[in-house]
Amino acid sequence: MTTIPDMPRWRTDDLYPGLDAPQLAADLAGLRADVAALEAAFDRLNVRQGGEVTPDALETVLDGMNSIALQLGAVRSYLNAFTSTDSRDALAQQKMGELTTLALPLGPLRSRLTAWLGGLDDAGLHRLFLASAVARDHEYFLRRSVQLARHQMTPPEEDLAARLRPSGAGGWSKLHGNYTSQLTGEYRGERLPVTALRALATDPDEAVRREAFGAELDVWQGAELVCAAALNGVKGEEGTLARRRGYADAVAPSLVTHGIDRETLEAMQGAVVRSLPDFRRYFAAKARALGKPALDWWDLFAPLGESQTEWTYAAGADFVEGQFRGYSDRLGDFAARAFREDWVDAGPRDGKRGGAFCMGWAGDASRILMNHSPSLDSVSTLAHELGHGYHNLVKAPRTPLQRETPMTLAETASIFCETIIQNAALETATGAERLYVLETQLLGHAQVVVDIHSRFLFERAVFEKREERDLTPQELCDLMTGAQRETYGDALATLHPYMWAVKPHYYSLGFYNYPYTFGLLFGLGLYAQYEGARRAGDVADFQRRYDELLSATGLADPLTLAARFGIDLHAPDFWEGSLDVIRNQIAAYVEVVDGL
Repeated sequence: MTTIPDMPRWRTDDLYPGLDAPQLAADLAGLRADVAALEAAFDRLNVRQGGEVTPDALETVLDGMNSIALQLGAVRSYLNAFTSTDSRDALAQQKMGELTTLALPLGPLRSRLTAWLGGLDDAGLHRLFLASAVARDHEYFLRRSVQLARHQMTPPEEDLAARLRPSGAGGWSKLHGNYTSQLTGEYRGERLPVTALRALATDPDEAVRREAFGAELDVWQGAELVCAAALNGVKGEEGTLARRRGYADAVAPSLVTHGIDRETLEAMQGAVVRSLPDFRRYFAAKARALGKPALDWWDLFAPLGESQTEWTYAAGADFVEGQFRGYSDRLGDFAARAFREDWVDAGPRDGKRGGAFCMGWAGDASRILMNHSPSLDSVSTLAHELGHGYHNLVKAPRTPLQRETPMTLAETASIFCETIIQNAALETATGAERLYVLETQLLGHAQVVVDIHSRFLFERAVFEKREERDLTPQELCDLMTGAQRETYGDALATLHPYMWAVKPHYYSLGFYNYPYTFGLLFGLGLYAQYEGARRAGDVADFQRRYDELLSATGLADPLTLAARFGIDLHAPDFWEGSLDVIRNQIAAYVEVVDGL
């Protein structure tokens, strides 16, 4: 598939002129030397379980970790800019392999640092904070390390686990990403990348959607052995390590990683389950609009309504910048800069990974990958990823250790920016245009609430079954469709048994799903406060506090940061309030459908 002419590609030569640049080779060599020097410093300062934690030693260690993280982040992003857009680029894969190998000691060093800090009690932490400004600046990181130390294996086991990860779960994840990015399927006499087949799910012609769905399933069935081996490898390693680290279940490590407690997760998930009948009303209304008794899977992304705007990438970029500026000049200037400096790789093409993401670049810049199609949904995706970039911008003055943000909070700015765009599109829409915008909103919300919940149920079941043995592709398909039935209910006549092979999230971080739901509902809650501030004429104060929150997402846990906005994450009422925003959209959607 060729790239559509008006689709830009991201700029990379502001870091290095090419993969064969002498400076890149020199930086890789410098990184290797710096990692070795940090290892030597850890040994010299006895940074290990039981070692004495002094202010001077702590400052040396934190400064060293931050320095390497800055260098490593830029080089890794540069290489990822090539491997994610062309998985066949052998030189990029070679360089990424070199970087992975030289960075290998950092995992064991991080484990040693956690074990070293884990020996501190409250009195010891207090003495460090009194004696060291660096320690005070990294208070949350230090307290979190003490918490993480409670779930560490012995130092030799942690060292071994970290060193094996690139050839274990990391290797399986890499295989899945590279392998699936090159899959193609037969569609109407033409071979298309699987990402292109999936993109046809938005075609207005049901015959096109149905045939593309069938072709896509054929592709995944042909790839099922490889994908199942990769998933068994990833989940087998994660489950084994969770048990060895003393976690109660497979979900528990994700709670620590994502920065929330079980009470928060249960409050949110309970509200999600209570909302499922409301989403089924949306699915039923969509089925009526399509003239069907129930939706098939290939109908989930079917367009409804009509847009007067041709959502080319260029038109979408203009719309995003204009609406961002309506929120604040700072956000509008940020979007203008991102487009002017070519931060976005917009179009789908063979060898490019599917989906979308934003990654930090150098300084306060970012790079955004997406696979644009001419729809408001793609424009929302652009706004979403730019939200991540704005978050990176606001966090830029912090050290790398201070920027470490749990996924639960990482979605805050992206959901907020996406909501700006969708609400702006809805504001003046009527009739078929209104249906089009509401459909775009609810399609996205249904994915993040309903489908994400099915992914959570599926992953939890996989961990439980994987305790016993490897799972066959058929078993994985059965678990997937079982989870989909539990969430979608009778709203769907056809399910997608291979979503476990489609979604790369299963192959990376454990329970890389419910944080998206958290992010959506937290972001909607904040946006509701913004609208209240706008009505009260106090937008400037909200914007200041909002930017402060984004800047501090690596300095406190979500429960603490939410409390600054008067939000109690343990209270079901908060989650119900955010879901009520979606319920109102569903009611408006049903009204429009039934009125047409």
